[in-house]
Amino acid sequence: MKLRSNTYLLGILVLSVLVRIAVSFYLGDVVDAPPLLTDQRSYHALGARLIAGHGFSFDKGWYPFTPPDTPTAHWSFLYSLFVAAVYALFGVHPLAVRLTQSVIGGILLPYMVYRLARRIFAAEADPSTSPLSRPRIIPLVSALLAAIYAYLALYAATLMTETFYITALLWVLEQALALAERPTWRGGLWLGLGLGIATLLRQSILPWVAVMFVWLLWVGLRRGSLRRTIGSLSISALLLIAMLMPFTIRNYFAYGRFLLLNSNAGYAMYSAQHPMHGTNFQEFTAAPVPQELMGLNEAQLDQELMRRGIGFVLAEPGRYLLLSLSRARAYFEFWPSPDTTLLNNLGRTGSFGLFLPFMVYGFWRAFRQAGPLRSRSDWARFSVTPLALVSLFMLFYSALHILTWAMPRYRLPVDATALPFAALGLLDLVRRIVISRKSFVTGE
Repeated sequence: MKLRSNTYLLGILVLSVLVRIAVSFYLGDVVDAPPLLTDQRSYHALGARLIAGHGFSFDKGWYPFTPPDTPTAHWSFLYSLFVAAVYALFGVHPLAVRLTQSVIGGILLPYMVYRLARRIFAAEADPSTSPLSRPRIIPLVSALLAAIYAYLALYAATLMTETFYITALLWVLEQALALAERPTWRGGLWLGLGLGIATLLRQSILPWVAVMFVWLLWVGLRRGSLRRTIGSLSISALLLIAMLMPFTIRNYFAYGRFLLLNSNAGYAMYSAQHPMHGTNFQEFTAAPVPQELMGLNEAQLDQELMRRGIGFVLAEPGRYLLLSLSRARAYFEFWPSPDTTLLNNLGRTGSFGLFLPFMVYGFWRAFRQAGPLRSRSDWARFSVTPLALVSLFMLFYSALHILTWAMPRYRLPVDATALPFAALGLLDLVRRIVISRKSFVTGE
């Protein structure tokens, strides 16, 4: 059975790669045509500048505030280095990055969905029910859904951080569940490595890291392994700091002040809460940087724009609340939109729009399987389960973006995490249909 499962998984990974390669060839060897213009152009330009020896900089003024030939920390250092490495090997061809990423991401992302599903449902298997009585089936179907999920395939073929970031985040969740089950120094090392990679790809994971550490400490306390959990998390935290430190030092030498990693958090907060939005968030409209701030370097700008963004919230809390409510629409959007391309509309509708009913139904089934949640002791028991951590992640990560800056692509990590539940829901519905048909045929 294990050999057959591995064969099925290999076939799913091959399918995943082929789907992403097809999208790569469709998008071609250019970055100046839609969709997804700004980020792709930025990483393309940074990759080309890096291999030409100009460091992390642009040859002309760049969005949102970088002057020409000056150090930038606005974009992911790790992903820029990946693009530069591919360009160094194959020449400055965006298609080479698309294809390389399609192969790597096409294998790793569905595989990490498979591993996460296996970790979530291993402890939930109940021989009296189906499909949970066959815990190998759900991970395989989860991987299959990840392989054909249209939005994941689209972003795997773009010069953006999404594919590698989501893969690293899934790894972090899977390793956190492993650490909760058995705290070890090795587990702390793997968790720290995953956190470091994910943070270097997108620093917006850092608030979740704090929440996840608190959850792991709670699990350690409840299970009598708090001391070992603290030791494991200390290793994770130290490794994360060590992986960020070279770029923090680089930023200090570049700007003369502390900047942990990237200079984009302040601008995101400033632009997303700007009064120009009123109470209706416009996800594709960027607020201009105030003219009086244009002489500041990126580290100074990041701090000042963050201060002003928070100031918008404090000055008009009612407007901020309504603005955040409008961002929920942008975050969960799965229907076609006139301000995005046909390819993006098809990808969005053919992924989240198609799978959402199965995700919702699968969550309902999983919570039913988890048992009653009526008393404080019930919630205490539930709070240390894999389902609790995954649910906490999806709620926290969604709230974080709805309260700051929301777009459908920022929901993709939540989509990927929900795919095991879509698999559960789909399998349960198939089981019910088969049983109903058998009952109809036999007249029972």
